[in-house]
This record gives sequence, structure tokens and C-alpha cells, in this order.
Amino acid sequence: MARPRKFDEQQVLDTAREQFWAGGYAATRMEDIAAATGLGKGSLYGAFGGKQDLFHRVFDDYCSAIVDATAQQLRGDDKNAYARLSAHIHAVAAATAADTAQRGCLLAKGTAELAEHDKTVAERAHTAVEALRTLLEHDITACQRNGDLDADADPGQLAALVLAVLRGIEALGKAGVDEETLTDIARTALAVLPRPAN
Repeated sequence: MARPRKFDEQQVLDTAREQFWAGGYAATRMEDIAAATGLGKGSLYGAFGGKQDLFHRVFDDYCSAIVDATAQQLRGDDKNAYARLSAHIHAVAAATAADTAQRGCLLAKGTAELAEHDKTVAERAHTAVEALRTLLEHDITACQRNGDLDADADPGQLAALVLAVLRGIEALGKAGVDEETLTDIARTALAVLPRPAN
């Protein structure tokens, strides 16, 4: 009979995520994660597999958390859809500006480093990005139903544009762009969305 684990699995995953997020996949060794978690390498391998398996688990959890958080922010009735969209875009700019360590988004970081050679990361990143775009599209459609945005505009295209702006804000923040500029980008993104004709 297998011995019960004597550690908090989620706590270990959280610590591993921080290691990968801070140093990137290639620069993070299992020894680093073992030291940070206080576990032996054998326990890590036994519980999570190798480094790639552990990163896949961390990356999947992170992607799910990002999508779930966005869904929470954008969920609601048509009447408040535009306010939710505005709040979401400004929240991304504010959170990016607050990231003084300039770590950026683990979804973007992991994808940039690994997607070319790691099919699992590439597929999970694509699924997460599509989920985010769909959430934005649903909210934009609600804005159109409520008369806040032009009903003739393609909500899928607008959602893709907003998603590109949000990803761009995060990339610029990682490059050290200041909070005022990021806030201006968020404001401009909202301003260029097509309003109903008077």
C-alpha cells in the first residue's frame, strides 16, 4: 500500500509556479523547486513526474485561473456589460503597472519560451486564449444588445482586438512602460470601439 503524502500538493504547485514564473522554464531546475518546497527530488518526481510534467501541471492550473478570473469579471447582465468591459481593461492595465518585478503573465511567458517545441504548452495556451476571446465576445455582444456598442460591428473581431490590446499592455508593462501610458492605452482601446450611430 502506498504511503500517504505528507505535504500539501497545492502549496507545492504554488511554489513551483513561483519558481518557473521568476526564472523561466529553462533556468529553473528541479533542485531549485526541491529547495523552495523543502521536498526531496525523489518526492517531487514521485508526485509530479519530471520537470516538464510539473510545468505542464502548473501552466494548466495558471491558464484555468486566468480564464476563471476573467469570467468572474465579465459575467453579468446586459445593462452593466460596458462597465464590466471597461473595468476589466483598466484592471489589466493597473495590475500590469503594479507588477514592479516585471514578471509579466505566466501564460505569455511560458508560451513564448516553450510553445515552439512543446505541443502541450502550445495547445493549452491556444485553448486559454480562445476562452478569453470568447468571454470578451460575449460581453461585447451584451454591450451591443444594450446599445453601448454598434450592433453592426463584428463582436468576434472586436473581442480579438481587445484581447490583442490586453496582451500588448502586458508585454509593454514587462518592458517597463509606466502606469500613465498603460492607463492611456486602456482608455484609448475603449474609445476606439465603435459606438452606435446617433
